[in-house]
Amino acid sequence: MKTAKLLTTLLFIFSNLLGQNINTMWLMGNDCCGPNFAGMNLDFSSGSLNITTNQRPMRLNATNGEICDSLGNLLFYSNGIYVANANDDTMMNGSGLNPGSFTNNRFNYGLTIPQANLVIPIPENPNQYYLFHETADDDGNTFASYFLYYSIIDMNLDGGLGGIVQKNTVLLNDTLVAGRITSCKHANGRDWWIVVHQFRTNIMYRFLITPTGILGPWQQNLFTYRDNYFGQAIFSPQGDKFAYYDPFTDLDIYSFDRCSGNFYGQIHIDFNDSAAGGGAAFSSSGRYLYVSSQNYIYQFDMQASNIPASQVTIGVYDGFLSNGFVANFYLAALAPDNKIYITCGNSTTDIHVINFPDSVGASCDFCQHCVSLPAFNAATIPNHPNYFLGADGGTVCDSLPTGLAFIKRATDEFLLFPNPALNDIYITVGRENIEKVSLSNSFGQNIPIECDFKSINYLHFDVSKFENGFYYIEIITKKNKISRKFIKN
Repeated sequence: MKTAKLLTTLLFIFSNLLGQNINTMWLMGNDCCGPNFAGMNLDFSSGSLNITTNQRPMRLNATNGEICDSLGNLLFYSNGIYVANANDDTMMNGSGLNPGSFTNNRFNYGLTIPQANLVIPIPENPNQYYLFHETADDDGNTFASYFLYYSIIDMNLDGGLGGIVQKNTVLLNDTLVAGRITSCKHANGRDWWIVVHQFRTNIMYRFLITPTGILGPWQQNLFTYRDNYFGQAIFSPQGDKFAYYDPFTDLDIYSFDRCSGNFYGQIHIDFNDSAAGGGAAFSSSGRYLYVSSQNYIYQFDMQASNIPASQVTIGVYDGFLSNGFVANFYLAALAPDNKIYITCGNSTTDIHVINFPDSVGASCDFCQHCVSLPAFNAATIPNHPNYFLGADGGTVCDSLPTGLAFIKRATDEFLLFPNPALNDIYITVGRENIEKVSLSNSFGQNIPIECDFKSINYLHFDVSKFENGFYYIEIITKKNKISRKFIKN
């Protein structure tokens, strides 16, 4: 087991040298308001941090999901309001994420919920991705989420810029802690566990993402009641540890079984900081856990015989103002350069860094406001799992759980997008052979239409010359007659 853990640690450290750069571009900032406002790219593809500005229109806040290709080229990103492509334009069918008043009220800012976006490559489906996402549906009251959504993005569409083929699909309808959407590779090295917490209970939900769909949910009692405090939930890079941090009250550390998806061995640590926000990140080896608690940074040693007693304060907020704003401690993330970066709870032009996270105590070299940014950053940091974690060679886990129904993927259904349409519409096609396609307008009049297959998965229609209004497409297969309505604008 020790050999397997060492190998996964080395894989994490050297993955970028092998060309696996899908997490090496971090997007921050926004181009909104004049001087000191711009989009920023924090690029780690060279092995060290390089910061540049980019005048993109999307405003990013605490909700930030993004991914690159294997060469480090940005594919798409989202602030919880919409999805943008590599050209910084709204992706095909990419608007209208997370419907609700909380989303509408933050249209110009981006969602402010930590870890409310998560991008997962669909196993064994090249160029297709799940975007898991939430909003605060109980707006103005508890700010709980009522829905865990997923959307499916296919990068084969729109000339390689991608399109959403299935949007705002409800994966779970329950009262949930907003955000904290977290994921870890299954022990087979292919599939993914994804977890979210029920609101004001001790129940954690988990799902298993497979090449053909999503299994679950399963429930587990994690003993601690959870509310909507602004913290983080994270797996260690090796996937054997999980930390759930509520900065106002407490920290839970669990061991995690990547085969079964079960949490065990709870270590509960109370905090009396009453912090309004904070974050957490593991070092690349998984030995040290760092917790940011607004005015303090703590370190815990996962190898200590008494983990709570290993707590060391490695940073205290020094009162620094960044362009006039308090530069205290908020969200944290382990970067591809193996440093941990920590944002501030305000829009600031500085963030913090732990230079040597795998060193004990003060030797970890926590440096306050030592990363100077060319523009304001509104607490933004991406929500990346360890995409490079391989199979756990120390387990007998070469089969997947069965017995629960799959949540079907988009290509198993006849889904029409975008809707409303301007020039083109697409329909996802599954396994049934299409015998006839016909179209009619709102008066029931048949209209000639030509269609073609953009790929084996998508039927394409050119509607650019149609008059504005409602239209109906009827698809006849050997087994079914399917009708879909769309609006031409």
